[in-house]
Amino acid sequence: MLKKERQEYIIKQINLHNKVLSTDLSERLGVSEDTIRRDLKALSKSGKILKVHGGALSKTLYSDTREDEIYAYTEKVRIANKTLNLLQNGMYILIGGGTTIREFLKILPKDLHLTFITVSLTAATELLNYTNYEIIFLGGKISRSTRFCAGGETIRQLADVRADLCILGTNAIDLDGGLSDSDYEAVQVKKAMINASSKVAILTISEKLGSRERFRIKNTAEIDYLITELHPNDPLMTEYALNIKRII
Repeated sequence: MLKKERQEYIIKQINLHNKVLSTDLSERLGVSEDTIRRDLKALSKSGKILKVHGGALSKTLYSDTREDEIYAYTEKVRIANKTLNLLQNGMYILIGGGTTIREFLKILPKDLHLTFITVSLTAATELLNYTNYEIIFLGGKISRSTRFCAGGETIRQLADVRADLCILGTNAIDLDGGLSDSDYEAVQVKKAMINASSKVAILTISEKLGSRERFRIKNTAEIDYLITELHPNDPLMTEYALNIKRII
């Protein structure tokens, strides 16, 4: 594979999954980690990605960007609008972070009274734009690159929470592999968020269906709502509808 093709693949994976690990890219592309590190350095220098220790992040994941810079923006807005139908007055909602979640938080109704509980600094900041919601931010060790709390203290706080609904994005979802992520600490927090909630809604663009990362979060059978940009009766959703309680 030529350098240009390799770097295009890397950008595609970062856009799709929000983050990548150098070890995974090395394995998938059949090149050394040194080669991957040079690619990531070049892509970071050109402003296309955010290089972090051990891999890279999408630049749009945790910062405000123009609509035309957000991967699959139209699809994510459609998912955000569908998610509004799950909201009911008085709910306690555990919410994660990510670009689809951010689009959802931008269009929240102003006639409901809700309590949002989050470990995402970006989500908490977005919620401060509203006066009709209570916001509970669960602290712990904050990742500078992801602005997401993780670690034992965060998980201990989540153990004392009982939310009506958990709304999460996902880096990968597969019928056999379930929900998965490449970040071990993030996986533990997401598990705790799901365990602390009566219902779970997963938001994802359909392009992520059938993908799998290193660490499993939950089986698909434990998802109450799977929300994509597709119609629930789309052929791509047929097998997922057999495992998940409701496709939206």
